[in-house]
Amino acid sequence: MKIFAISDLHLSINNPKPMNIFGEVWEGYEEKIFTDWKKKVTDEDIVLLAGDFSWAMKLEDTKKDFDLLKDLPGKKIIIRGNHDYWWKSISSVRAFLPAGMYAIQNDALKFGNYIICGTRGWSVPEENAVQTAEDKKIYDREVIRLEMTLQTAMKFKEEGDKVICMMHYPPCNFHKQDSDFTALLEKYNVDAVVYGHLHGYKKVNLRYVKNNIPYYLTSCDMVDNKLIEIDV
Repeated sequence: MKIFAISDLHLSINNPKPMNIFGEVWEGYEEKIFTDWKKKVTDEDIVLLAGDFSWAMKLEDTKKDFDLLKDLPGKKIIIRGNHDYWWKSISSVRAFLPAGMYAIQNDALKFGNYIICGTRGWSVPEENAVQTAEDKKIYDREVIRLEMTLQTAMKFKEEGDKVICMMHYPPCNFHKQDSDFTALLEKYNVDAVVYGHLHGYKKVNLRYVKNNIPYYLTSCDMVDNKLIEIDV
């Protein structure tokens, strides 16, 4: 079993929203992703999708977007991104997903020796930056939610298991400074972190190690529309 990841697909089959207005990398990006997916992934593998899956506003309008993935190999696991407005209650999302697709929201799932957990997260301020009251409220709430998902993961963990945490937002700021999120990831000794959200940056590390934990940026435009294998 291998673990792959790619995020921020921003699909919009029901109500087309062309992504190529954001640059050439988005030209025909869906086909590039699916072609690479078919080359790399088997039915025994797992593909992590760390948020911003669809531009749809209502859950029922995501059907055609999910239809694009349902016949692709592998088990697909998604978390909510900041643009997934269609994502309301986790129970309704799980009931709607096609077979072979799973949703995580502040909890965890186990497949073989891999435990996948995750939450959306929030923007981590730069050093000495002042958060607005609303940002601070959301940030603090997301810290609580991260610990919830990590605590659930630990309930599943047995000797030899690997824990991979998905977040949509980066768990630290651009200078890779410690944050409440990274402190929790270290406290619970996760084996890898997958995140997305960032787009269009030329000088950013796609993979880096912070305090012995590897972090993977998987926004599709940042990884040349190819799935990234997560090495744990």
